[in-house]
Amino acid sequence: MSTSDPQDRTRVIATALLLAMTAAWGSTFFLIKDLVAHVPAADFLVVRFTIAAIAMCLVFHRQVRALPLAALRASLALGVVYGCAQILQTIGLEHTSASVSGFVTGAYVVLTPILGALLLRDRLPGAMWVAVALATVGLAVLSLRGFAVGLGEGLTLAAALLYAFHILGLGRWSTPAEATGMACVQAVVIAGVTLVAALPGGITLPATGGQWLSLLYMALVAGAFALWAQTWAQAHVDPTRAAIIMTTEPVFAAFFAVLFGGESLTSRMLVGGGLVLAAMYLSELRGRTAPPTERRSMEALHHEAP
Repeated sequence: MSTSDPQDRTRVIATALLLAMTAAWGSTFFLIKDLVAHVPAADFLVVRFTIAAIAMCLVFHRQVRALPLAALRASLALGVVYGCAQILQTIGLEHTSASVSGFVTGAYVVLTPILGALLLRDRLPGAMWVAVALATVGLAVLSLRGFAVGLGEGLTLAAALLYAFHILGLGRWSTPAEATGMACVQAVVIAGVTLVAALPGGITLPATGGQWLSLLYMALVAGAFALWAQTWAQAHVDPTRAAIIMTTEPVFAAFFAVLFGGESLTSRMLVGGGLVLAAMYLSELRGRTAPPTERRSMEALHHEAP
């Protein structure tokens, strides 16, 4: 693939960042499984995002102060949306299996283009809808081993809806120049939102060095870096393509579970992962072959003010 066009090179970098972000998320599954056995989920979230917010603000405080008012308002709203999604997903996970939670959360890959069409009048070519369908089927093959609709599934679907809004909002409002400051503000707001959820029962901290090491990795790599990477990348990648790329998270989760978690490679992992990767390839192929006028219209959409 030639990347002589600066726009093509930028999109490749944005795609690589989104993949790195989802790899970081996927690498945390077996760590979280061990950590939440000792630290309640809400407490884990607030400590994780507080550390991420402090680290980001210490390093990038100038970028935060340079944010215009419109970007600051957008960041505050996006942080609230993401923080609420984290809480709903965590509560939902207490009432359903991890596999079903992973599949229902991944519904944002379908909800993102639907909301984009309804709210923003986005138009997707047929190839992108095929990619959405492939990603959804891939998630089902990877995750589902039976399904029943109850409280946990409802809460998780609400979280997926909020994640879709977050993806759309970043695609609409994030710009390369403001991405770092916006990511910092979001981290602060997410920490505040999760604190509200954790306070009623008191906050339990990790008890061992190993638990703190896992939490620091999740805060700095799967938290601070991932939030910045998504905010910057979505200034260059349209929301539906970003959502499809992000469905590689369970693929990475399976990879790390086999590599470090002692799980065995199964045909479900191979088939489901293959479908998700096929969806990502199709979405990226569509991005490279999109007509110049379509590319310019998507680029203009990213830089509209809220």
